Amino acid sequence: MTEPITTGPITGEQHALIAGPYQAVVTEAGATLRELTHGGAPLVLAHGAGENAPAASGQLLAPWPNRLDHGRYDHGGATHRLDISDPDTDCAIHGLVRWVPWRAVLREPDRVRLAHRLLGSAGYPFRLDLDVEYALSEEAGLTVRLTASNRGDVTAPYGHGAHPYLTVGEPVDACTVTLLADRYQPVGPRKLPSGPPLDVTGTDRDLRTGPLLGDRQIDNCFTDLARDGDGRSVVTLAGAGRAVALWSDEAHPWTQIYTGEEAREPRAGLAVEPMTCPPNAFASGEGVIELAPGDAFTGSWGIQAVF
Repeated sequence: MTEPITTGPITGEQHALIAGPYQAVVTEAGATLRELTHGGAPLVLAHGAGENAPAASGQLLAPWPNRLDHGRYDHGGATHRLDISDPDTDCAIHGLVRWVPWRAVLREPDRVRLAHRLLGSAGYPFRLDLDVEYALSEEAGLTVRLTASNRGDVTAPYGHGAHPYLTVGEPVDACTVTLLADRYQPVGPRKLPSGPPLDVTGTDRDLRTGPLLGDRQIDNCFTDLARDGDGRSVVTLAGAGRAVALWSDEAHPWTQIYTGEEAREPRAGLAVEPMTCPPNAFASGEGVIELAPGDAFTGSWGIQAVF
């Protein structure tokens, strides 16, 4: 018997979550966080179900985050070449799973788990099972937990990140940003590391005291992150009437901050990207997780309204 043909939005199935004042929507395409609100007010920049995520908005970045120079890296005695997905900088960017379908394996009113099997390709000849859970809590807001398991027979290089744009409903120029990070990664014109991480002291990258963002243009990764008693690093974006915070656990020693000059709505939101490794990590080796056959790696982060 032939199954009926069904139609729907290009981002696939929409998984709506609710817990108290929090609501979220996660898409089948890329397991992307498409919406997150608190009391109806947006905490992240949203996009429609019928449009691709603009400027990586809300996407998961695996098996590497950020840029890889010329898409080329060495691993296991071989040189691998990935497709160039950012032609403007001649880089492979943000991994391989942003646009692929993720299958729902658990659905409840306040949580959804999605899975994707990443099979080997010419530039990444490794096999991973990826599993992500989005969970809402009336007290804690959104928690995201991403696990990668190596189901292949050779060790795989791995890293991950996420790409939400935080918003308090006003341009970021009028907001303060707080990030307790002592060093930042300088980059060159192609947005690749141009040297070792530098001390933020005395620079406009020093966000430790919660300065007004103003006209600062930032597209840098930060490290040496201060952590609270739960091992969490926190970034807070605050406007005139409300604030939002993104936390990340110790699996994420790096946080990318991007002020959104090239986003669809320039400087309407602040990209805060928890990352397990810095830009160009597959080439430099810094922070790359060597995931042995049968091993798994998990990292968590979350977003909540601040009062």
